Formats: sequence, structure tokens, C-alpha cells
Amino acid sequence: MVIMISLLEKSIIFHVDLDAFFAAVEIRDNPDLKGKPVIIGADPKKGKGRGVVTTCSYEARKFGLHSAMPISIAYNLCPHGVYINGSYEKYEEVSQSVMHILRSYNVDFQQASIDEAYLDFSGYCNNFLDAYKIAVEIQSQIKKEIGITCSIGCSSTKTIAKIASDFNKPQGITIVEPEKLHEFLGQMDITKIPGIGKKTKLMFHRHDIFKIQDLYKTGLSNLVFMFGDYGIWVWNVIMGLDSRPIRENYNRKSIGKERTFMEDESRYEVIISKIEELNARIHTILEKQKYRYNTITLKIRLTGFITHTRSKTMKTAFRDEIKARRELEDMFNNFSFEKKKIRLIGVRFSNLEQDVSKTQTLITDFV
Repeated sequence: MVIMISLLEKSIIFHVDLDAFFAAVEIRDNPDLKGKPVIIGADPKKGKGRGVVTTCSYEARKFGLHSAMPISIAYNLCPHGVYINGSYEKYEEVSQSVMHILRSYNVDFQQASIDEAYLDFSGYCNNFLDAYKIAVEIQSQIKKEIGITCSIGCSSTKTIAKIASDFNKPQGITIVEPEKLHEFLGQMDITKIPGIGKKTKLMFHRHDIFKIQDLYKTGLSNLVFMFGDYGIWVWNVIMGLDSRPIRENYNRKSIGKERTFMEDESRYEVIISKIEELNARIHTILEKQKYRYNTITLKIRLTGFITHTRSKTMKTAFRDEIKARRELEDMFNNFSFEKKKIRLIGVRFSNLEQDVSKTQTLITDFV
């Protein structure tokens, strides 16, 4: 955990980045892989395979492996590693569960990729110490409910938050208050700036610019002279002047809630009570926003992270808490658990329709 702060009110932007995401999911689902170098990607075929590494565990990275590395080179560096082709469908499902948790904070949200997202807590936190407490809460909730870890960067802009999230992996929290920005960035290589890669850095190296502190020393006017508009962009990034907004790239058409039991549960009355609670809470929001739904979905995660879902779609949209409760209970009663306990219960209503045609607040404001 790294905190570089003062108690001034600023924009407070989170970048949440799942740690070695695909590999972490495989290790979660097969605990025997814990502590081993796990590589997700193409079949190495004993060093003769084609394709690349998609991602790899931190244990594999100790051998020099990294994303986009040719799989044949990866095998030569780490022949004893565990190579897995992977399942994008499974990773997408886990990603959706994580994003559901992040959206539940009811702040401006933007999913950047399958394993990262931005959140704007500016109107939610009084200062960066409040932000740290929320970051701890997010990490704890994702670990408890999903079974994987994340790293969180927090600063006043999206770019600095993203750099910060990568600073103390895995499961790190790095908070950079604007007044500490130069101190935080100064000794970093210029490639830590998103958008400056192996080829672009050579352009800077020709001007003896290797670290971000060299950019500060060069100054805006010289950067503009050397690189034109690109120099302006780099300067704005390192000065914390990135004003890009955080916004969702699509409108969701569903609302749902999930809850993880404190201990894996098998008592029928406790599970049904939780389903009824989730159903009631969601219907309060649906009623307030005048939404009806066509599809009801029940999600159950068993011990060992085995997940099952059941859905029922009606011919016409409706909004009826009692009827929905009966449908959910029927779905639950039709599950066969083979004496396994339940870790998580989720309820979701989708294919939403509004009662009236006038514009209303999006349902995603409440998810």
C-alpha cells in the first residue's frame, strides 16, 4: 500500500485493475495451481508452438514471461510452467461479476477492458483518506465474492490513476494526490506513460529523455518544439491535466444484485430469505423508476465457485414483486445441488421497459 496525499479536496478517480486476471481465475478454480507459473495462451508444443502469451501469473513473470510474448520463447524460458488455453467465456462471466460490484457504488463508471475500470468518487469522498478506505473495501469485496485480487490506483486524473494501479501489484493500493505528483512520477521510465511504448520511446531517447523527470526538466515549450502536439499531450499527462470524463460506453438493460454469505450456506429458509430480500430491494428501484421486465434470472454460486443460472422470460413485461418471488422460489427449488453448500445468491431482472415514454433517469444510476 502506497499513499502520497494531503487533505485537499480534489477530483478522485479510481483505476481498478484485476491482477493477472485470466491466470488468477484459473488458479481460483484449481487451487493446486497456486504458487506455480501459470501461462494462458497458445499451445507451446514443447517450444515449437505458434501464438503468444495472453497473460501469466506473477510466478511465471519471474522467469521473464509477459503478455504478447511468443509462446515458443515463453516455453524455452519456463518449460516447467502450466500452460492453459483458457476460456474467454468464463473470463467474461467473471469480469461481469466484478463490474457488477463496481457499478453498485453508484458513481460515474467506465469499463475500460475485460479486467479494468474507472470510477469517479469525486462527489463521494471528502478527501483521499476516504478514498483509501473505499479502495480497501472494494478489494475486500472482490476477493470475498469473486475469489481474485485487484490493484487500485487513485489520483485526480484517469491517466495518473492508471499508472498508480500498476505501481504496487499485486493487490496494491496506490494513492497519488496532485501535490505529490512530481515526486511520484519523477524516477519512472517514460514508458510508464500509457501510449509511450518500445518504438515511441526512441524518439525521446534521441533527446536524452529517459525518465519522466527529464520531461519536467525539458519543459513545455521545448517539448512542443521537439514533438508538436504530442509534446503538449505528454506534458498535460505528467502535470495531471488529463480532463477526460468517465462515462459508461453503453446503456445496460438490466438490474440485479448479488450477495455472498458469510459462510457457505445450506439452510433452505436462510437462502430463500436472502432471495426475497434481493427481490424486494430491486423492486423498490424498479417501482421508483417505473420499469417493467420480461426476464427473471437466479444465479447460484456453490462452494468451489461452481456457478449456475436459471432464467425465465415472460411473453409480456410486468413488475410484480410477489409474482417474481414465486418464480424465483420455483427456480431455486428446481436446482439440484448434490448436497453442496451455496456461496452466493444473485437476482437479476432484464429486458427492461419503461411504463411511460418520457425520459427518466437511467436504471444504471442505481446499480
